[in-house]
Amino acid sequence: MTHGADIGTHPDIMQMRARYEAAAANPAAQLADGLTLLSGLYLALSPWIVGFSGTRTPLAVNNLITGLAVALLAMGYSSAFGRTYGISWVAPLLGIWTIIAPWVIRGGMATTATIISNVVVGALILLFGLATMRFGMMERGQPGGFRTTGSAHMGPAH
Repeated sequence: MTHGADIGTHPDIMQMRARYEAAAANPAAQLADGLTLLSGLYLALSPWIVGFSGTRTPLAVNNLITGLAVALLAMGYSSAFGRTYGISWVAPLLGIWTIIAPWVIRGGMATTATIISNVVVGALILLFGLATMRFGMMERGQPGGFRTTGSAHMGPAH
């Protein structure tokens, strides 16, 4: 038995896409995505900015890889939120990892500068990641998010 209708035109799918587009168009979501991207880029470049890249430490490699992963996640959130909201929990975990990495990674350069850099940028990634998760939860009807009305207007859930 074949169906002539395309699943992409199903009313529920179309409504869900409209909600995700509205969530992604929300200025607060765009701000969180942009700041997450900048935080990830800073983390990737931090070995050169803070000055611990010359020794090729495991922490420098970790920051480069983790920072690029955060930046890629942020680009995914901002360009295809409807397809990436399900992994919005990854950014806060990467933020936590960034905070504890100077103490966990063996052979790392846990100097005052590297610790401060990782703790601050890790906390920012954690906060911005939690904000992105909030926008993802709104579509699941969970508390703390927004919900859409008949138009594309976004307002706080009551």
